[in-house]
Amino acid sequence: MKHIFTLVPLIICTLSYGQGEMDSFTNYHQNAARTLLESKQGGLVMGAYGEVHYEQPFGNNTKYNGDMDAERMVLLFGYKFDKKTSFITEIEIEHIKEVFLEQAYLNYQAKPWLNVQAGLLLIPMGLMNEYHEPTIFNGVNRPTIANALYPSTWREIGAGVAGNLPNAALRYQLYAVNGPMGYNDGAKLDGSKPLRGARQKGAQVAMTAPDLSGKINYYGIKGLDIGLAGYIGTTESNLFDGVSRDSIGQMATADSSVVGIQMLGLDARYQANKFQAKGELFFSNFSNTKEYNAFTDKDLGSSMFGFYTEIGYNINEILGIKKDLVPFVRWSEYNTHNTVNSELTANKSYDRTVLTTGISFFLNESFVVKADYQSFQDANNNQLHQFNSGIGFWFR
Repeated sequence: MKHIFTLVPLIICTLSYGQGEMDSFTNYHQNAARTLLESKQGGLVMGAYGEVHYEQPFGNNTKYNGDMDAERMVLLFGYKFDKKTSFITEIEIEHIKEVFLEQAYLNYQAKPWLNVQAGLLLIPMGLMNEYHEPTIFNGVNRPTIANALYPSTWREIGAGVAGNLPNAALRYQLYAVNGPMGYNDGAKLDGSKPLRGARQKGAQVAMTAPDLSGKINYYGIKGLDIGLAGYIGTTESNLFDGVSRDSIGQMATADSSVVGIQMLGLDARYQANKFQAKGELFFSNFSNTKEYNAFTDKDLGSSMFGFYTEIGYNINEILGIKKDLVPFVRWSEYNTHNTVNSELTANKSYDRTVLTTGISFFLNESFVVKADYQSFQDANNNQLHQFNSGIGFWFR
């Protein structure tokens, strides 16, 4: 896979915490949950977002059924107890039949620059994990990296601090959270999408020691927002539950079911008049993979790497229309077998390139119609093409 270390920054708003200045981005790119909390309205505030997709794979001289899906419907409820104390929650219905709690946390503003938060928290990693309303991003589906390298939507139980330092043009977040479940009567990590199946999502969470997750954003240049995120910790394992500390064999077995995680993410977003650009880059290191793979018969790599860049341009004035119409193109490369332990052969099918090009048509700031074409290719030269279309909305 080619490693192109250039990121084209892009648009999407990031709302500030507390009473500091908010970033100067459009309403299309506000995080719904935080918008509710920052509302001047007291008491109960509500909102919702959702999306419906049609996806049609084709190519390889093969016939594929198309997939139509009410992808998700999310109901947001916030309550402002007073000027300092707020609560926010999101209830998500996926594919009509699956119900999840996407986030649920208490926010206490101790100082204008310091908020204490506790509950089910979104991990501040990447652009899509915290900012994933369908009116925020181009493309029918979220970028593939947000599925493979960091498992959007990634949420865990924890507590920490967050705030905005307007004089320094910085926002920060730092949380202690439970780790992903690496082993629960079977392996939860694999080589293709290492962490996706390991999210505990706040459901009867197991934790032996907290992991640390943090992010800092700089927004001091007009139209530009740059974020640097980090995550460090270990996965969880139910083999530690009830194990005797004096049993060398049991402890060794339990230790082999745990993987260490060190993750770094860089993202950038930029908007200048009609021009949009963004990009993300990720590197993750996994330790103890040799022991984990031997114990579980899995193919977890020792590191993964990936990035994407995207540009778009609002052509409404060129066409003489009032509605925003944004053609875009996104190039992604990622490899979940960037490196592997000595006992494992790298799987070339995990070395992937994705080209996505399409258009977003905003009927208003709360409703978007999307269509795009995607080309998928791996290092074995296997190819697949897909046409996607969909609608998305969010309101409060």
